[in-house]
Amino acid sequence: MVAIKRWFLHTFTPPWRWRLAFPAAVLNDIEKAVKQSECQHRGELRFAIENTLAPTWVWRGLSARQRATEIFSNLRVWDTEENSGVLIYLLLADREVHIIADRGIARRVHQTEWDSVAHDMQEAFRVGDFRRGSLEGIEHITTMLTTHFPADADNPNELSNNPVIINS
Repeated sequence: MVAIKRWFLHTFTPPWRWRLAFPAAVLNDIEKAVKQSECQHRGELRFAIENTLAPTWVWRGLSARQRATEIFSNLRVWDTEENSGVLIYLLLADREVHIIADRGIARRVHQTEWDSVAHDMQEAFRVGDFRRGSLEGIEHITTMLTTHFPADADNPNELSNNPVIINS
């Protein structure tokens, strides 16, 4: 029964729904926060928002976590000099956040820490505060990356700071 409910949700959620949660001003705030964050550490952040999954993917049981892993690859978050990319992935229809870290960071920051940040973001999103949830999530990630990957003199911006809206 849950699978059918999820399929209906993904099938009938309007394609513009993400704009209510993430209007241009919030997307701009996220971009600025990512840029400021990356000045403090050597990590590279990508923020991705997906409204819904294709109904056939939902029917076949594709989870938000599996999709986050695909997006990590598709956006080439792994393609950094120090393997220091971090994807913050939000699947709006499922109200799930997943944080995927590249292997350079995963060696030092355990997945349970990322899951804790994702949980806190989901709690803010659950009450409709997408701006606060996003910015606080980026702030927590910044703190972790500053601890394990502090910035040095050579700190190039290897990935775009713009949040990406994924249309499946």
